[in-house]
Amino acid sequence: MAKKSAPSVKQLQKDARSYIWQPFTQMQEWEQHPPLIISRGKGTVLYDVEGNAYLDGTSSIWVNLHGHRHPTIDQAIRHQLTQIAHSTLLGISHPLAIQLAKALVGITPKGLEKVFFSDNGSTAVEIALKMAIQYWQQCPVPEPRKTQFIHLGLAYHGDTVGSMSLSGIELFQKPFSSLLFPGRHQIEAPYCYRCPLNLQFPQCQMACLDPLESLLQAKHVEIAGVVVEPMVQGVAGLIPSPPGYLQRIHELCRQYQVLFIADEVATGFGRTGRMFACDHEAVTPDIMALAKGMTGGYLPLAATLTTHEIYSAFLGQPQEGRTFFHGHSYTGNPLGCAAALANLSVFKTERTLVKVQRRIPRLTTFLETLAQDPWVGDIRQCGYMVGIELVKNQSNKEPFPMIDRIGHRVTVAARTLGLLIRPIGNIMILMPPLSATLQELKQMVDILKVAISIVRASKSAEKIS
Repeated sequence: MAKKSAPSVKQLQKDARSYIWQPFTQMQEWEQHPPLIISRGKGTVLYDVEGNAYLDGTSSIWVNLHGHRHPTIDQAIRHQLTQIAHSTLLGISHPLAIQLAKALVGITPKGLEKVFFSDNGSTAVEIALKMAIQYWQQCPVPEPRKTQFIHLGLAYHGDTVGSMSLSGIELFQKPFSSLLFPGRHQIEAPYCYRCPLNLQFPQCQMACLDPLESLLQAKHVEIAGVVVEPMVQGVAGLIPSPPGYLQRIHELCRQYQVLFIADEVATGFGRTGRMFACDHEAVTPDIMALAKGMTGGYLPLAATLTTHEIYSAFLGQPQEGRTFFHGHSYTGNPLGCAAALANLSVFKTERTLVKVQRRIPRLTTFLETLAQDPWVGDIRQCGYMVGIELVKNQSNKEPFPMIDRIGHRVTVAARTLGLLIRPIGNIMILMPPLSATLQELKQMVDILKVAISIVRASKSAEKIS
């Protein structure tokens, strides 16, 4: 039988436009241009079907850690395929799920002792919320009134209904307002770089936490938990919190007996320079959600970790109904667990965190070269998480009208120069793989600098014409 030839680039592009609905993408705009189709990757570089190379400036949307086609993770998945690709965790287990759960308990903040596997960040958060609600109903002194949650303004915790309900980005929520859960309380996040109170840190003594304390004081008997992205809010535009902020939230939760839930989906596994963002302030949450980097960017896998105290509230006879009725067909998938264990092994053998901590100051130095650009209103960094805010007027931080699509245009220009990056509005998000070399980090920043200047020149030409 003759070997079937691979589809041409033009055919792939045509079929992509005909059949795929892209996530977080306005398809009318997307269909007007030939789609970029990635066929392979190596290290920090991705290649499209025509052989063009691109630096992976977003870690393939915040998941890749050690580069593409890392031999240790590749080999772990190949070996697991010789054993079994999938086996359920419903009532039975398998060696890799057991080993991974033990490993996660070993590296997460002390006190987290139980691991509930799932398959993505939204689900990991959804599980955390359900655990919290059921825990308060079944704890030694039941608190059935505790059914509400507190979250930060512009928070993003995922796209399932529960996790979306605790997000603060109206654009994502508006069409689904009828589905959102009741009992949500929002407090403003700390925008130290643009303080609405015109206070200076640390003299402000974190006045931004006063509303949280007041809310807890008034409603703690109804609050099940406070949900936060530790140290930095990702989708909000890489908004870092001031030193001590996370620790103070943790203290308030303890004081008013509500659960502290850390969404480390984006911040976990070295992104902030520590293995977990909670490590920066020695905080142990009651529940922690993990995903994205867990498998090094290879396979979908997530976990929700909690304390033995919370776990114990779910123990009882089957007829008592204390079981946590939640699960997924691919919970604890062996291939995903193999990749995750290999991922953790690479952290050790390659001393990833040590290298990252050495490179972070150099990345900061590279980013300083962008600060003089008249369109750069702010550069926010937490480890390898960077937000570069583009503004119309640097002196007063006047934003560009969204209709100008400046962030999108800079993204397109950067692509022609060999960098893949994705903006949030007019905030350029740079989140390179932890394995990126200093040369690659500098190259990414240099390309961004040129891309911004290209769009500025183009916009000036538009005004003249």
